[in-house]
Amino acid sequence: MPSLTETLQRAGALYQAGEWQGAEQLCTSLLRLHPQQLDAMSLLGIIAAQTQRTRQALELFGHLVAARPDDPIAHNNYANVLQKLGRLEEALHSYRCAVRLKPDYAKAHHNLGVTLHELGRFEEALQSYERTLHLKPDYAEGHYNRGVTLQKLGRLEQALQSYERALQLEADYAEALSNRGSVLQQLGRLEQALQSYARALELRPEYAEAHNNRGSALQELGHLEEALRCYERALQLKADYTEAHGNRAGVLHQLGRVEEALKSYERALQFKPDYAEGHYNRGVALQKLGRLEEALRSCDRALQLNADYAEAHNNRGIVLQQLRRLEEALQSYQRALQLRPDYAEAHNNRGIALKELGRLDEALQSYQRALQLRPDYAEAYANLGVWHCARNEPEAAVINLTRAITIRPDCAAAYMNRGTAALLAGDFEHGWVDYEWRWQAIPNLVDPRYPDRTLWLGSESLLGKTIVLRSEQGHGDTLQFSRYAKQVADLGATVILEVGAPLARLMASLEGVSRVVVRGERLPTFDYHCPLMSLPLAFRTTLATIPAQVPYLASDPAKTRYWKDKLGPWTRPRVGLVWSGGVLPDRPDWSVHSRRNVPLAKLAPLRTAQISFYSLQKGEPAESELRELQAGGWQGPALIDFTASLHDFSDTAALMANLDLVISVDTSSVHLAGALAKPVWVMNRFDTCWRWLLHRTDSPWYPTARLYRQQRAGDWDEVVARIRVDLSRMALPCRA
Repeated sequence: MPSLTETLQRAGALYQAGEWQGAEQLCTSLLRLHPQQLDAMSLLGIIAAQTQRTRQALELFGHLVAARPDDPIAHNNYANVLQKLGRLEEALHSYRCAVRLKPDYAKAHHNLGVTLHELGRFEEALQSYERTLHLKPDYAEGHYNRGVTLQKLGRLEQALQSYERALQLEADYAEALSNRGSVLQQLGRLEQALQSYARALELRPEYAEAHNNRGSALQELGHLEEALRCYERALQLKADYTEAHGNRAGVLHQLGRVEEALKSYERALQFKPDYAEGHYNRGVALQKLGRLEEALRSCDRALQLNADYAEAHNNRGIVLQQLRRLEEALQSYQRALQLRPDYAEAHNNRGIALKELGRLDEALQSYQRALQLRPDYAEAYANLGVWHCARNEPEAAVINLTRAITIRPDCAAAYMNRGTAALLAGDFEHGWVDYEWRWQAIPNLVDPRYPDRTLWLGSESLLGKTIVLRSEQGHGDTLQFSRYAKQVADLGATVILEVGAPLARLMASLEGVSRVVVRGERLPTFDYHCPLMSLPLAFRTTLATIPAQVPYLASDPAKTRYWKDKLGPWTRPRVGLVWSGGVLPDRPDWSVHSRRNVPLAKLAPLRTAQISFYSLQKGEPAESELRELQAGGWQGPALIDFTASLHDFSDTAALMANLDLVISVDTSSVHLAGALAKPVWVMNRFDTCWRWLLHRTDSPWYPTARLYRQQRAGDWDEVVARIRVDLSRMALPCRA
């Protein structure tokens, strides 16, 4: 019968040969006979740990530590099991016991470093790795983990050296190759990073992390489709790989496949519900899809999980701004900046919110700070350009927008805004050219029914051709630029005009138009198309050559007679009034639309017994505003309201034909009155639309228009006071 020693030796030999089951059986038999046989207990604990029977291993090593409190190996093994169970502080204590008992115990120093790293105590972890490598300089895993910690500390060159030393010692170390690639990527050495990932994957083709990291480098190089394939391969290998789901979503987002990106973010969150970055990115995708309330909830969830997540505070501000909750947006940007004072994007976004709130001086400071932090920040230069436009400084706007374009030649919004700045300054030559970038800046303007190859901008002959002139933005734009239809027809073209349904009947009166089509209806066969707002470019329009012959539209004679009879004898001058162009929350320039509106209460001083005022105001919230004021004892003009009978622009035109004057904010009513050659007074905001130019009280587009522009931003009282004076001085015709 073999002795106890021989049995232990036999068990050890079986273990070394990989025959763990036989070794376990021998140790179990020994412990039945000798319950306190600590060597057998130790080997059995090692086997239990390696076969994932963690609780059994913990119990065995616990007994061993109690029986051999001075055994450093027992403490190290016990700590290994505690670490696997996530009991890191207890593991830390046991590793410290091991190295105290045996100061030259390299493995225990290494394990101590791993535990400290897991606890986020990176400097201490680094010290443990340094001690390990002092004791065992050729320990490849030690060099590797030292690199991991140095990378976490941002000491990238040193991390790279550690990974390369690990690879000198163990050339086929796939993890070191993958991490070496990630450091090279962080250092901007992307091609070398790709080589490192490729080598890791040669060694381990099913290494999910290396596929994910390779995808990240390819994405950074702009190879998006190839990056997507890498992420998808990583997920085939590891379906619950949260980071790969997130990265896949990110590249799908870049590819414009935002719905798919959203699903990928949500998949990541199924595996890791407390993934703050996943909730943040989900919010970004939802924002892109216009699902703003959901986006806000995602940002809030990210911040519940990580209250110091500066990017989430910043994106929350963007969403709140789109929801028109500007003060709250400002608070979110400020919180982001408390956390990261050097966060250029948050300074830029704060500037946008401050500008929309009319706090222009503070907005300027935010843009300037963003540019101090990032001198190549194209978006901040572009926003500074828009800021100068709001200050009626188009030349300065052009300078800053040009800087933005120099930095980012594909910045479509900068080109478009440079175009509007040039137009505001009267520089039509450059303005119309840059304004064509609106198709890239506002993607929802693009209509797939009109291919680029059929776009006409003045070069091709139209003799015997059919061209569609199509509306693209608001009704006012359509009314203003439809004047070019006759010039197009004079080139020998058959002109089809496509407009929104409310304009269709009125546009039948437009000279040069062969047929009016309602937007969305089936189009006839055509050779060319031209958006109405591109016609000034096609005809190379300058201030001197604006086709300003009015009227170019006419009211329907029968409808005009109807309103003449309806209004009865002319006993006093008749003035039509429009105080709101509405608010369009789905438009990126919604705040402009808000600033152009005059609160109806501000118009109370216009009341006079010598004039009859007629409401031409359609739409909410303005109609409710009128009803509420009238119900509350309105002291302003006694508005005669027939708007319930105005079903489209042809009805409004017929009513206008029976008025002497229209007073309106900058909305479609101004363009309708101007096109009908009806006198129209425009109540215009301080940061005027480009079409009204600067320093003018008249308009080259409409000879019958007079401009009453704010002298100070937001000050309608002074505008109304001037109009009141001019109304009292003006001898309006009183017809029989």
